[in-house]
Amino acid sequence: MSETGGWTNPDQPRNDLPPMPPPPPQQRPGGGYGKPGVIPLRPLSVGEILDGAVRTMRRHPALVFGVSAVVALVAGALNFVITYSVLGDLPDASQLGPAATQEEQLRWLRETLGQLGASLGLSIVVSLLVRTFLAGFITVVVGRAVLGRPVTFGEAMAELRPRLLPLLGLTVLVTIIVFVASIFLVIPGIWLWTLLSLAAPALVLERSGVGQAMSRSRRLVSGTWWRVFGVLLLTVIASWLISTIIEIPFGVGLGLSSNASDLANQSVGSQLLASLGGVIAETIVGPFTAAATALLYIDQRMRKEGMDIQLARSAGTAQ
Repeated sequence: MSETGGWTNPDQPRNDLPPMPPPPPQQRPGGGYGKPGVIPLRPLSVGEILDGAVRTMRRHPALVFGVSAVVALVAGALNFVITYSVLGDLPDASQLGPAATQEEQLRWLRETLGQLGASLGLSIVVSLLVRTFLAGFITVVVGRAVLGRPVTFGEAMAELRPRLLPLLGLTVLVTIIVFVASIFLVIPGIWLWTLLSLAAPALVLERSGVGQAMSRSRRLVSGTWWRVFGVLLLTVIASWLISTIIEIPFGVGLGLSSNASDLANQSVGSQLLASLGGVIAETIVGPFTAAATALLYIDQRMRKEGMDIQLARSAGTAQ
């Protein structure tokens, strides 16, 4: 979808769209403008949003799961290296002995917390980078799938490439805002997380700036906060259940140790097995979450801005 006609926002009027195609014969009042792609072009139910995410994955399995698997594998390998190197270098509390002074105990605590903090920080950076790329890539694929258009890896990358840095900046900014709000009270963090949840799809599909994307998300969510929050929560729960079911066989035996030192000294094989389970789970869950969020953005635009008409006009050019 190299052209932007199907996704322009109301503040960016376009006059180069083709005339509105006639409605399909089966259309009835309130029935929308047909189904050129993975969803019908009308306001969606929650089930249709989740089903559309699955249909997108099924329609482009090689592209979606191939890219997702590579991204998950890279992230899993980096996190494994970070975690294993930190666990291997953690100071051993048993070496302190019963006669350890308070200064020695504080030094051990500072070193331990410092290394764990560094590991956590690096893992967060890796997670932000890979999730940002995957969310942007899947959003591009969803944009094509909604219009019933094919897409290749090269086409998706060509569309995403100029948006990657702004998307990363947006992801970091939103993460910081939600994190700071959550430190003071959990409820403001959840409220802001929901209010800004549609900023990434807006930035990628509308090709807007960071500030404009955040403003667009706020406008689209306002007035329907509870519905958007419910869809997002259901997506998170479904993703968690899928991840848990997949990871359980790979984590058998990892939680049987009787103390923390045993957990820190788990074999490399056990950690690799757990990492493999995480990679497989993320390969499936990552695209599903990103696709559901993108479809939620599209649904909000159809509800609030009548974008189903605009999309029907754009989809008509490909038929």
